[in-house]
Amino acid sequence: MISSVLVANRAEIACRVFRTCRSLGIDTVAVYADPDASALHVREADAAVRLPGAAPSETYLRGDLIVQAALAAGADAVHPGYGFLSENAGFARAVTDAGLTWIGPPAKAIETMASKTRAKELMAAAGVPLLAPVDPATATPEDFPLLLKAAAGGGGRGMRIVRDPAALPGELAAATAEARSAFGDGEVFAEPYVERGRHVEVQILADTHGTVWALSTRDCSLQRRHQKVIEEAPAPHLGAALRDTLHASAVAAARAVGYTGAGTVEFLVAGDRAYFLEMNTRLQVEHPVTEAVFGLDLVALQLHVAEGAPLPAEPPRARGHAVEARLYAEDPAAGWAPQTGVVHALDIPRTDGLRVDAGYAAGDEVGVHYDAMLAKVVAHAPTRSEAVRKLAHALARTRLHGPVTNRELLVRSLRHPDFTAGRLDTGFYERNLAALTAPAPGEEYAAVAAALAAAARAGGRFGGFRNVPSQPRIARYGDHEVRYRPTRDGGFVVESPPHVRVVDVSPTRVRLEVDGVVRRFEVAGYGDGTVHVNAFRLVAHPRFTDPAERAAPGSLLAPMPGTVVRVADVPVGARVEAGQPLVWLEAMKMEHRVTAPASGTLTALHAAPGHQVEVGALLAVVQDAPEKETDR
Repeated sequence: MISSVLVANRAEIACRVFRTCRSLGIDTVAVYADPDASALHVREADAAVRLPGAAPSETYLRGDLIVQAALAAGADAVHPGYGFLSENAGFARAVTDAGLTWIGPPAKAIETMASKTRAKELMAAAGVPLLAPVDPATATPEDFPLLLKAAAGGGGRGMRIVRDPAALPGELAAATAEARSAFGDGEVFAEPYVERGRHVEVQILADTHGTVWALSTRDCSLQRRHQKVIEEAPAPHLGAALRDTLHASAVAAARAVGYTGAGTVEFLVAGDRAYFLEMNTRLQVEHPVTEAVFGLDLVALQLHVAEGAPLPAEPPRARGHAVEARLYAEDPAAGWAPQTGVVHALDIPRTDGLRVDAGYAAGDEVGVHYDAMLAKVVAHAPTRSEAVRKLAHALARTRLHGPVTNRELLVRSLRHPDFTAGRLDTGFYERNLAALTAPAPGEEYAAVAAALAAAARAGGRFGGFRNVPSQPRIARYGDHEVRYRPTRDGGFVVESPPHVRVVDVSPTRVRLEVDGVVRRFEVAGYGDGTVHVNAFRLVAHPRFTDPAERAAPGSLLAPMPGTVVRVADVPVGARVEAGQPLVWLEAMKMEHRVTAPASGTLTALHAAPGHQVEVGALLAVVQDAPEKETDR
């Protein structure tokens, strides 16, 4: 029997595993890197062990240190969570070699499925349907578009869609470099890219006695940068024959590698055909939607399987529908750029059928080193439409103050006609992102509320302006300019925007009448130039002074804090073209290209692999240079 579990992970998934352990009477041990010393998962654990350093490579990816931590803390089992070392066969072996229980599949199964190319060969032998691979060296125009993928990892790293044959060599080189940087293995393969395909997966659970469960399907088609954003179970609009094929193929995949524990078999669905993508030999981020519809605790079942207990012959029946949304500190309107800063408030409505798995709480800080997911919100209801409506309603009323997040994007996605109708495919955000990130209606009135609340904090509501002449005042929030006058009786008159009547003002609450409708605005400011008004996040002053205003023309500036992972093989003095990638930054497990702003000469290159840079740091300089006559 397991008595103490160390979770070799952080944030939300560590908290999630701890919750089940507590319910089973199992002690918990956390590990933490220095930036996570006061993180939520550390606060919730019974014991915690420091991993000196900050970068994942020196902390959460150090299997030797984690095994030492488990032994030092008296743990007798290790749960890997997801990401980091969760699919590392060497780590699984190190855990068992140390006499600890590994809460996961056998190391051999992890090893077999670790390479997507070798996994596909094995699945073909097992009769699982596959897309035919394409050799990039012999690809013809008829083979395009192609999808390049890293053989040794996932999460969108090392993945490229290539539509133009002329771009293939450069994209292949970039994918290889990114895969090598992320996974230590530069192997990349190509397969046909299916337009408007769906990402559908099957949750499997297997014991050591020969029982394998296929726990229905999940649709994870809404993705950004090949990473999931919204998931649901079961996948909508699948015919019975296709569903049976998916279940049978998933079970065949598990049996082919002698799998035990929880895992996921992923497929690309096009029309009524399904093609094997890969097998994730771990618990998935989106496992709560499966738990909701089956009434199961998959972490508890992982623990029971690790203890050698058998599963019942058949799983329980699925009931209802569940949808999950991932709340990220990121700006979808700025290329999904990750955001940092203090989470001042995180209040998500808790109602029947609603579940929140959070990795952060109010007061925690989102840093640059790790994944930017704040929480997962899951709604379960008898029907899909009810679950979608419940989740959108909860997110719309979530009080989330601090960094820019994707909360509004999630609400709009869930309410988009294509999503509500179940018309899902992996190109959803590529087609709809501009509309989903357009300014929300009513923001100008939120700016009015912010301005009046600030004036009230200065004393205007309670007599501060009684003897002041009625001069107009101006406040600016983002693109909105507010003009108002304090009145001698302690109130306010709004001049711009027009047709606004002030009903009541306090430092934290404003009521305005707009076109005959009285609306209430809750206002909160935190001294960093940002003001949160209901669901709006307004900026009175830039969070950071815009570096572009003080930089020389042609300067390439870091768009965010991060680590330089590589630089282009271009010498100073060489000509570069507009849009040519010159520096690659990694922030929060995502890689970002910094490109030449215009064609010209590279006159300076200050970045080098391994450098930590702050937002606005000067990375390189490209100066305009007229083309030589021979270049024309």
